[in-house]
Amino acid sequence: MSDSGAGDAGTAGTGGLRPDPLPAFRRMTLRAYDVSERTAKAGRASLEERYERWRSRWFIIGQIAITAGIAWFIATQLLGHHLPFFAPVAAIVTLGVSFGQRFRRAVEVAIGVAVGVGIGDIFVTIFGSGVWQLVVAIALAMSIATLLGAGQLMIIQSGVQSAIIVALAPTADQAFDRWFDAIIGSGMALLMAMIAPSAPLRKPRLVAAEALTDMAVTLEEAARALRDGDQDAADAVLDHSRRGEEVLRRFSAAAAEGLAVVRQSPFHRRQLPSVMAYADLAGPLDHASRNLRVLARRCVVLTWRREPPPPRTYLDLMDELAQVIRFMATELGARRLPTKARDRLAAVGTASSHVELVDSISGVVILAQLRSMIADLLELTGMDYTEARELIPEMD
Repeated sequence: MSDSGAGDAGTAGTGGLRPDPLPAFRRMTLRAYDVSERTAKAGRASLEERYERWRSRWFIIGQIAITAGIAWFIATQLLGHHLPFFAPVAAIVTLGVSFGQRFRRAVEVAIGVAVGVGIGDIFVTIFGSGVWQLVVAIALAMSIATLLGAGQLMIIQSGVQSAIIVALAPTADQAFDRWFDAIIGSGMALLMAMIAPSAPLRKPRLVAAEALTDMAVTLEEAARALRDGDQDAADAVLDHSRRGEEVLRRFSAAAAEGLAVVRQSPFHRRQLPSVMAYADLAGPLDHASRNLRVLARRCVVLTWRREPPPPRTYLDLMDELAQVIRFMATELGARRLPTKARDRLAAVGTASSHVELVDSISGVVILAQLRSMIADLLELTGMDYTEARELIPEMD
């Protein structure tokens, strides 16, 4: 009886029926499915990011491997050196570390390797291998590199290479063979850097196109956030606009690398005008990016204060300008300076002078930044600032 009473009491609150466990199970299953789906998407995104990173570096990876093989072949087959370890190592280090500012860093690393191996060889030949020899060889190699006016990279390489010689390859009868091997590897790397540089034309052009695409996306997202009055979306727009600074830094580095290669390599001197034309995009890109960040900050202020959104004509101008910017990015991707965008930019500039000037400070700032961006983008088409400004009429 007591058991029956307990059972009745336990089911009294549910009308004598036990809760159905299936709805809870379904909810757990759906949550698990959502988690697994997000995990799968994150995994795919990670794989795509890794693949893109490899694809952006496959040229330098292949170049390093081929150069190391050539250095090994020269040392073994032409010079008859036994196990010329430092030939491929010097080639790998010289080309690998120089991925960013390629030629200047290649020279630094080559000198550092040669100094380090040379000092290490001298010590192994005269004093043998040991603790004090290692200490003195490293200190002397790094000191000589410093006295030569080396940068940090060259100083470190000289110390590392001298340490390897004294600690791992103390065979005195092959002393200067190792130094020649290092010279061969570094020399081959420098020659490869001049003959087949890491796309001095392609890389600045593609990074500039990436910067323009980011600007277009930011403008489109800003217009959408203003239409919806979405403060979170406006905050995201501001974050997106700030990330453009990193793209511009990469563009500046790529442009500097391209200029260094074509100026120092006799094989690419004829490409100097083209590389300089792309390098000249740095100023207008930077100005347009700064104006876009001001516009994005004003979007945040407007949505935070819950001010009325700008007129539809302002938002339409943002969308139209974003389309023109995307076209400019496409032109750069097709190996053309975006001169064909000049008429479209002028049309947007003319349209911006005929819209109604609102009383809202935020609206005025957004319109002003749009007009400033149009002038910056006209400079990207090859015009100077005075010409660009004249193509944007005064407000009616």
